[in-house]
Parts: sequence; C-alpha cells; structure tokens
Amino acid sequence: MDIEKYKSNPKTVYLAQTYLKLEDEESKKMMLEEMDRILGEELPENEEFPNEIILEVRAGAGGEEASLFAHELAEMYKAYAKLQGWGFSPIDESLSSLGGYKEASFEIRGLDVYKKLRFETGVHRIQRVPDTEKTGRVHTSTASVAILPIRKKTTIEIKPTDIEIETSRSGGAGGQNVNKVETAVRIIHKATGIDVRSTSQRNQLKNREMAMSILLAKLQAKKDEEEASKYSADRKSQIGTADRSEKIRTYNILQDRITDHRINESWHNIQKIFQGYMEPIIEELEKASTV
Repeated sequence: MDIEKYKSNPKTVYLAQTYLKLEDEESKKMMLEEMDRILGEELPENEEFPNEIILEVRAGAGGEEASLFAHELAEMYKAYAKLQGWGFSPIDESLSSLGGYKEASFEIRGLDVYKKLRFETGVHRIQRVPDTEKTGRVHTSTASVAILPIRKKTTIEIKPTDIEIETSRSGGAGGQNVNKVETAVRIIHKATGIDVRSTSQRNQLKNREMAMSILLAKLQAKKDEEEASKYSADRKSQIGTADRSEKIRTYNILQDRITDHRINESWHNIQKIFQGYMEPIIEELEKASTV
C-alpha cells in the first residue's frame, strides 16, 4: 500500500502516522477509507467531469462465463483505480455459483475519475475457451458496464411519494460476521421501475444515502441519454451516447487482442490490461472524443 499520498497531505498526515502503527486489518481498512474520504472531499469540483462515480457491471449472455467476465472487468477497473490513486469501494454485489458477478456496483472517487472512465459504458464482449470446455470450442460471453457520475448539482427532484424503501439484513460470512440489524437498503423509483441497492455501508443511514445518490445518478443518466438520442444525427464524436446496450469492445483471448469498435483501434497484452494498465485505451478514446 502506497501511503505517501496520505503522509504528504496536511489533512491526513496524522491519520497516516496512526495507520502505520495499526496491526488490526479491519482498523487499517477503516482508516484508509476515512483518509480517502477526506482527500476526496477536497478535490476541485467540476460539474462536467465530477470526481465521484458509480461503476456497475452486469453479466450478459453466456451464463457462468459471463459472470466470471463481469468479475474480471470489475477487477480491471479496481486495479486501474489503484494505479490512479483513486478510492474504490463496493456498494452491492450479487455473486454467481462460481464466484463471478451476476451484477455488482462500486463507488470510485478521485481526480478526473469520470473524465477518464466515461467512455467505458456499454457492452463488453469476450471470446475464449472456458476452463470447463473439453472440446476446445471458443465461447462468446458479454457483460455490460455503466459509469454513472455523481453530481453535486442535479435537476432531478425526487419526492418521498415517488419511491418505495425496503430494508433487510446485509449478507455475511456466517457466525459473528452475520449482520443481525437491517442495514441493507433497497429503493424503488415507482415511475421508472429503477431499482437500486446499497448493502456494504456499516449502518442503514449511510446505505440509504448511497442508494439515493445512485438513484439520482441513474435518473440523470436516463434523462441525459434521452436528450442525446434526440440529437444523435448531429453528433460529431465517434464515441457513442453512453448507451448501456451499445456493443463497444471485444476481448479476444486467443489472439491476445482487445478491439474498441467505436474507434476501430486494437491493443495487445490482454493480461496486462486486465491488471489495470488501461491508459493507452483511455487516451485513444479521449482523443477520438475531441475529433
């Protein structure tokens, strides 16, 4: 863990010194989260490119293979976030029988996080021979990604009568780790049917705040997408409209090649990219967006 960015900041230097003396892993994790929160709050505000996003990954076609791919994508973004010095924390996770993600959501905070990741929204496709495939046949699986910016100012207004709120116990590993209090929160927006959950925060109030932030982000994204579709014929950029149903990228394992279909560019060394070294892809998408 690179602690230097906390030691060099006057707002977190004392906490960083305390962190180095801690031996309990849970206490160290809590301390890191608090330092990330403090650093995140002092980031300069930019309404066009906010410094906080929700990342959602969801398995698509391909059964268990799709779930495993969704998990790999989430790990890739987690590794990229670490390389960028961003905070990355889970909000809600639904696991498949093999440990992949049926769907999962995460909060990422840091400078330029939305600016760098905004073009990741869409359908990602992987082509490979699964470990369980005995005949060597190549399978194609998909997973969808959504990048939802959390904006401090929004035109969306939600009234208490517009939503239903449910609470439940957060899942645990058993024994003393099982949460006996109803801390998990689910919010349903009646008009749109949008359903959001937050289960990873330590109390119901924080989960409720997070779920509301996600709901606002989803409603804003829906509105933005509808507006963008009206003017799509006039769009100059090669990059799409941030539509989650748009197929944007193929990961071909046998040919060790990643291709982004929007800009018709390819990169090799998939395993390194899966380890978070995505910057060449991010840079090319940024260039294409300004054409």
